[in-house]
Amino acid sequence: MIDVRSAVAMRMPHAAARAHPARTAAMLGAGAALLSFAGSGIPSYWGDEAASVLSAERTLPGLFGLLGQIDAVHGAYYLFLHFWVQLLGTGEWAVRAPSAVAIGVAAAGCCVLGRRLFGPATGLLAGILFAVLPQATHMGAEARSYAFTMAAATWLLIWLLMLLDRQEQRPRVWAGYGVATAGSIYLFLYLGLMLPVGAVVLVILRAPRRTWAGWARAAALALLLALPILVAAVLQRAQISFLAERGYATPDAVLVSQWFGWPGLALLAWALIVIALLGAVRALPASHGAAAQRAERIPAAMGAALPHRDAVLIVTAWLVLPTAAVLLVNAVALPVYSVRYLAFSAPAAALLMAVGLRAVATWALGPWRASARRQQLGLLAGTLVIAALAAPSYLGQRTPFAQGGSDLRQLAETVAANGQRGDAVVFDESVRPSLRPRLALDLYPAHFADYDDVMLDTRYVQRTRLWDTVRPLAELGARVQGHSTVWAVERGADRPDVTALEALGYRVDAAMPINTTTVFKLTKEQP
Repeated sequence: MIDVRSAVAMRMPHAAARAHPARTAAMLGAGAALLSFAGSGIPSYWGDEAASVLSAERTLPGLFGLLGQIDAVHGAYYLFLHFWVQLLGTGEWAVRAPSAVAIGVAAAGCCVLGRRLFGPATGLLAGILFAVLPQATHMGAEARSYAFTMAAATWLLIWLLMLLDRQEQRPRVWAGYGVATAGSIYLFLYLGLMLPVGAVVLVILRAPRRTWAGWARAAALALLLALPILVAAVLQRAQISFLAERGYATPDAVLVSQWFGWPGLALLAWALIVIALLGAVRALPASHGAAAQRAERIPAAMGAALPHRDAVLIVTAWLVLPTAAVLLVNAVALPVYSVRYLAFSAPAAALLMAVGLRAVATWALGPWRASARRQQLGLLAGTLVIAALAAPSYLGQRTPFAQGGSDLRQLAETVAANGQRGDAVVFDESVRPSLRPRLALDLYPAHFADYDDVMLDTRYVQRTRLWDTVRPLAELGARVQGHSTVWAVERGADRPDVTALEALGYRVDAAMPINTTTVFKLTKEQP
C-alpha cells in the first residue's frame, strides 16, 4: 500500500511515538476554539452576518423560498443556523460560537494531518500556528460559513490520504468520500476546488490505476450530487456582481489579507513557506537530520514511506491551486475573488509555516541540533514571535467596531436609551443594503419595540429576499408628522432623511455620532 505518513514521521523519537495523538489533537482543537470564541461577542453584527441571522430566523418554508431567489450557496449554513438560533437565540456570542468550534475542528485536523505528513512535532506546531492565524481567528468570530470551510477542507484531505494509504478499492467507501465532498460543496461552493487538489495528490503519490478509478467515481458522484447547487450558483451569479466594482483581486489581498492580516506577519509567514518549499525542491527534509535525509531518498512506491518532498508538494497544491483557479476565472470570465472565499486554504499555510519554522530552528541551533530540548526551545521562540505578530490582528478583531466599522448594536442601544414610547424612527436608505442602518432594527428588535417604524412596507420574513422593503420618507408626510419626535439614523455626511424632515418643519435637537452612523433627534411642536 501507499504509506502517506512521511519518512520523517516514521523515524521520530520513541517519546513522540508514545504520545496520544487523538488526545493531543482534541486538546489543541479545544484551545483553538476557545481562542476564537474569546471576545467574539464584542463586535456588533455587520451586513453579511445580518444576512445569516435574518435568513436563519425565517420559517423553513420562508428560508427555502429565499434560497430559491438568492444566497443558495450559503443555504446549508443558513439551515444549520436556523435550528441553532431556535435553541440559543440570536445574540452575537451564541450565533458566532459554532464558527469558533469549527476553527477548533480545523486546528485539530491540522495537527492530525501535520503529524501524518511531517511528524508529531510539526503537526502540533501546525495546529498552534493555524489557531493564531488572523484569518482563522477572524472567521472563528464571525457568523458565516468560512470557518466551517477550513474544517471541511482539512478533514477531506485527511480522509483522502487515509484512503490512499490503504489503497482503498471498495466502491461504497469511495462513494462515502464522494458524498462528503458533495456535502462540502453545499456548505460552500468553492470547496469543489478540493477535487483538483485531490487529483494532484494522486499524481504526486503515483497512485495505481485502480485507485484512480475509485477516486474518479467518487469525484463524479460528488459533482452529480452537487449539480443542483452548481446550477443555482450559476442562476444566482448576479449576487456577486458587486465584486467587479471593488477590485478585490490585488497582490495585497492575495499575499497579505487572505491569510495573514497585515504585512509584518505576512512577510515572516511567506519566508517560512519559501523555506519549506526550498527544502522540498532540494529534496532535503526541512528539519530532521541525517537519518531523515537518508529516508528522503526512498522512492514513493508501494509500501514505502512518503518522502518529505511529496508531503510538502501535497500541502502546496492545497495552498496554491484554489487561489490560482479563482484568480484565473476572475481575470478572464467573471468576478469571483474575495479573500474570504479562499479561507479554506489557511490550514495549508499553517502547515508549510510549521515545516519552515522547524527548518529554521534546526539550522539556527547548529552543533546542538541533536538536543531535543534545544529544538523545543527554538520552536517555542519562533511560535511566540509569530503569535506576537498575530496579536494586533486578534485584538483588533475583538473591538466594538471591528466588523468593518459596523455599529448596528451601538446605534440600537443609543436610540433605546434616549427615546420614548411612541417616537418615530427612520433609517438612511441611500447606501447599499448591507450597510443600511435599519439592519439594527431587524437584528436588535427589542431596542425598537416602543418605536414607530414609519417607513416599513414589508418585513423581510414576509419576502423571498433578504431585507425589508420600505416606502420613501417623502411619501409619508402625514404619517410622520403625527409624531412630535423622530429619530433619524444616517450613515455618511449627506443626511437625506434629516433634510427631508427639516422640510416638514422638524428641527435637530441633538446629534449623537457613533462610528459610521449618527443618530439625530428631531422634534416638532404638534398643533
